[in-house]
Amino acid sequence: MACSRGAASPDSHTQRRLFAASAGYCQNPGCANELFVDAGGKSIHIAEMAHVFAANDGGPRAKPELSQEERGAFENLVMLCANCHTMVDKAPEAFPDAMMLGWKRDHAHKLLQLFGAVKFGGRGDARQVIEPLLAENRAIFERYGPHIDAAQNPESGAAEQWKRKMLTRILPNSRRMLALLDVNRGLLTAEEKEALERFRQHIDDLEAFHIEGVDEDASRFPAEFAQILEG
Repeated sequence: MACSRGAASPDSHTQRRLFAASAGYCQNPGCANELFVDAGGKSIHIAEMAHVFAANDGGPRAKPELSQEERGAFENLVMLCANCHTMVDKAPEAFPDAMMLGWKRDHAHKLLQLFGAVKFGGRGDARQVIEPLLAENRAIFERYGPHIDAAQNPESGAAEQWKRKMLTRILPNSRRMLALLDVNRGLLTAEEKEALERFRQHIDDLEAFHIEGVDEDASRFPAEFAQILEG
């Protein structure tokens, strides 16, 4: 997902925000491509950050009055697969800025519907949706996490398997939980709201490591989050 366009290149926070907004799929509604795919036993990404208004004055859909920072802002970027990125830049007249921004809005609306990010009638209803996502993430961690014996063997493929599970299951599941809980904050106790924010930072750290390759220690999963909305 790298973009080397100077100040027009999105910073690390914007890159993570774009990945979260895409939920791992190309934001072109006519394309169903996943942005992370398995090939040869490895997980590779085909995600590319496309500028709505070009990063430079001679590029597709150029808008010279924009500053470099505005060109690299979240609002001016769409996450696409490599094929769609090439297409929109090779034929910019067929893909105007309004169309591309519409793709992004429509994608966000579809995700809200898909994730069921609606207000629930009570804590029990909300917990019924959150619990299976927590359970799946926990099961994946216990079976594939970096603590297992195979992870110590660089030739076992365990590290690649863990990364694939992180990108295709754990991070999307976690973003779904965040979306659901943000809509239903009124159901949370004060302590649960604190746990939610610690979980949000935990996911942000995981995305920085697994998507951007930032080499830093991630915050630990807040254990109290596993009991959120119980009782």
